[in-house]
Amino acid sequence: MPNMYAARIARELNKPLPGVENTLALLAEDATIPFIARYRKEATGNLDEVAVAAIRDREAELKTMDERRAAILKSLTERNLLTDELKKAVEEAQTLSVLEDVYLPYRPKRRTRAMIAREKGLEPLAATLLAQGGENPYEAAKTFISEEKGVADAEQALAGARDIIAEQISEDPVLRGRMREFFLKTSEFRTKVAKGKEAEGAKFKDYFDWHEPLAKAPSHRILAMRRGEKEEVLYMRVEVEQAQALEIIERMFLKNNGPCAQQVKTAIADGYERLLSISMETEARLETKKRADTQAIGVFAHNLREILMAAPLGRKSVMALDPGFRTGCKLVCLDRQGGLLCHDVVYPTQSERMVEDAAAKVRQYCKQYGVEAIAIGNGTAGRETEEFVRSLNLNIPVVMVNESGASVYSASETARSEFPEHDVTVRGAVSIGRRLMDPLAELVKIDPKAIGVGQYQHDVDQIELKKSLDDTVMSCVNSVGVEVNTASRELLAYVSGLGTVLAKNIVEYRAQNGAFKSRAGLREVPRLGPKAFEQAAGFLRIRDAKNPLDSSAVHPERYQLVERMAADLGCAVADLLKDANLRAKIDLNKYVSDTVGLPTLKDIMTELARPGRDPREKFELFEFADISKIEDVKPGMKVPGIVTNVTAFGAFVDIGVHQDGLVHISEMADSYVRDPNTVLKVRQKVSVTVIDVDLARKRIALSLKSNPVIGPRGSGEAGQDKNAPSQPKQERSRPRPQRERDVPQTAMGAAFAQLLANKGNGR
Repeated sequence: MPNMYAARIARELNKPLPGVENTLALLAEDATIPFIARYRKEATGNLDEVAVAAIRDREAELKTMDERRAAILKSLTERNLLTDELKKAVEEAQTLSVLEDVYLPYRPKRRTRAMIAREKGLEPLAATLLAQGGENPYEAAKTFISEEKGVADAEQALAGARDIIAEQISEDPVLRGRMREFFLKTSEFRTKVAKGKEAEGAKFKDYFDWHEPLAKAPSHRILAMRRGEKEEVLYMRVEVEQAQALEIIERMFLKNNGPCAQQVKTAIADGYERLLSISMETEARLETKKRADTQAIGVFAHNLREILMAAPLGRKSVMALDPGFRTGCKLVCLDRQGGLLCHDVVYPTQSERMVEDAAAKVRQYCKQYGVEAIAIGNGTAGRETEEFVRSLNLNIPVVMVNESGASVYSASETARSEFPEHDVTVRGAVSIGRRLMDPLAELVKIDPKAIGVGQYQHDVDQIELKKSLDDTVMSCVNSVGVEVNTASRELLAYVSGLGTVLAKNIVEYRAQNGAFKSRAGLREVPRLGPKAFEQAAGFLRIRDAKNPLDSSAVHPERYQLVERMAADLGCAVADLLKDANLRAKIDLNKYVSDTVGLPTLKDIMTELARPGRDPREKFELFEFADISKIEDVKPGMKVPGIVTNVTAFGAFVDIGVHQDGLVHISEMADSYVRDPNTVLKVRQKVSVTVIDVDLARKRIALSLKSNPVIGPRGSGEAGQDKNAPSQPKQERSRPRPQRERDVPQTAMGAAFAQLLANKGNGR
């Protein structure tokens, strides 16, 4: 049966109808987005994950609207209010806003002034005034004077009639549509500081007397203003030119300049100020919040993908150091599978004797466990610890690792189950080491929000945020593929079609029965049925399996097809994987069928050429400049750095000191940049120029321009395109990730305070 939403979605998203119909059918059968995009290309018309997700989300929105439509029709029917005309209007409403506008006059509400006037029998008088004939309104009103109904005189009667008109006009669907458009196009955000909140709300000082067009306000400023309002530091309003708004209404409802029209004009002014403007302001605030949420969540998801897809070091023996000053550095050694071999505490920043002891221990453990790389957390004392390790001249790669969220992992149930006999310091150090070996495999063990690469993450719609981040993690996990015999339960849970229960069952079955020897062996896992196997199998890898395809992304449902290719060439499947000349002889058109087309066949050939290929970049070492603290940083310096976060207003860059610097959007390129994500991505290596250092506020301003202006003006709006939205001066730089107890409670500015808060309970 065709999906009732398919045609509309295809039209709105500009996608082929058959592909949309098939995608919706697959989603209805509980197929996952990665599976649909990877293994059902013929059915969807080669739609990618973004398109499939958009189809899923739009269908959900349309279903929600239809559920609301049904509820409205039911309510109207039960209250005997549903007419053929009203039913048609409800059924034809194309957006939720229009649907609610149609229903508004009939929606149960608290007793209003218009209701009271109707109870007094003044509705006919309101109709007379609204008709705007030649009557004298006061004469017409005299007939409605009634002591019994509480109408003492003509003026009271007219006032009640105006209340009815005011409500009627404010609830008119056509007018509301026009006013909604007017507000969204022309209104301004205006913020003022609450009396007596200047000191307490210093981080919002750029919004103490702020205004900007609503249509152009960027997401981070919308969320900042709302945060200030929530904390009762700011008053925020959405305002339009009242005269223009009244003109729109009067053009619709005033027919002449007669006495009755003057009464209607008075009612219009009252209805706008008391009802319509408040309603439109609320809608504008909600609409811009939704827009800001969408943009902020998109930034978070984009940054998260870059973090998860960071190049892995691979299977190496690793020493990991979790830095600290007073408490010392927790040291762990891990084997090539990430297993804990030993742990200790060293003090490389204390007395001379302690430093010598630390050096001896590091050398001993490196030799004893054949350490091939050293990972150092980038939190407090990170650079000092790095300098100490490098001074030992061990001839072993030393890598600074972003430890955001490590404390979240170390206190989690996952960490406790992995290391029940060790405390949080050991678990945190292990996490740092494993992040170097395989960032994706380790970071899936914590809530994506704890990684802290977004902006205002606690202010956006949490349901939408979780859905977006879960989609991102699942996409990354499945694009890389998962080694089923070594993967953690948390990593397996993100494999298409599995989830937490089946992931747990796989791990338990593996522990009881040994390593899986083939993909087919997964069918023996309790509760892993045919549907789950279909969804998951292509994304699971079994290294050194008897069937070489089990270590590739070729789906088991296509094994016979590959075997047929090999048979036609008179060779084994393994030969196809090894010999490019054999693969070159394959005529793909020969294997096209009703269910298999060229897109799938080309994917198969790609996999045969590089079975199980990891799409992540190759790991490269990176070294900071010879600076370790903000006092070492001077304007004019050109230094290497790594992008740690990309936001709507710029990007934060780790240059090897305790504070990340900010490359403001106006300093990203010699030309105007509208979207920072088009220029930079998280984990990108860059060479930046220091244009300003504010030691008092611990802020560093950086530039990527070829000839940046050095000095305080260069760190703000200087050089920004005059047509681009201005950025509050507070958005400059942020402290590097720290433990919760180390986070300074200073008036840093909304951007910096929020970016710290985004770390959650991480470091």
